[in-house]
Amino acid sequence: MTTVPTMPLRSAAAHRGASGQDPQDPPSLGADRLRGLMAHHAAGVVIITADVSGEPVGLTATSFTSVSLAPPLVAFYIADTSTTWPKLRRARHFAVHLLAADQQDLAWRFAAKGVDRFAAPTSWSRGAENVPLLGGTAVHMVCRRHDSRLIGDHWLVVGEVEHGYELSEPRPPLVYHQGAFGGFTPHR
Repeated sequence: MTTVPTMPLRSAAAHRGASGQDPQDPPSLGADRLRGLMAHHAAGVVIITADVSGEPVGLTATSFTSVSLAPPLVAFYIADTSTTWPKLRRARHFAVHLLAADQQDLAWRFAAKGVDRFAAPTSWSRGAENVPLLGGTAVHMVCRRHDSRLIGDHWLVVGEVEHGYELSEPRPPLVYHQGAFGGFTPHR
């Protein structure tokens, strides 16, 4: 019989993090606490755009991910309380634009409330399915809405990628971390 070595148990004080919180007595997990925890997670930044009855709509998102290679599916989440969602949910097609590190201003513009996100200085044109395509982004994908469903207080929107374009040489991506946009430097 083989004996597996074990680590000695440490006191609760040794397990306390920077906050001094004892993991055996965790705080309640409200929305603000979860938001604070998630701020430690760096996320890529995208802009979602769509055409709704001839009107361009768009928003900044950090909840974007690939879902499947066959079929090619991607997804993002949007708050049920988003003022853009009532329009965006009517679109059958949308575009996902992956942003480069030098596009912080564009990300802030599409995250702002009460501004015309498509007015100058935003550069854009209409693409497949009349979807607004932003100029200068690293990548854009035109997607057909595959599914959407309410999960908690957010909508999960899944799109099937119909067209994908790399619009520039690879550039460092824009990431969101601790409430701020920034760049990424790979370690080789």
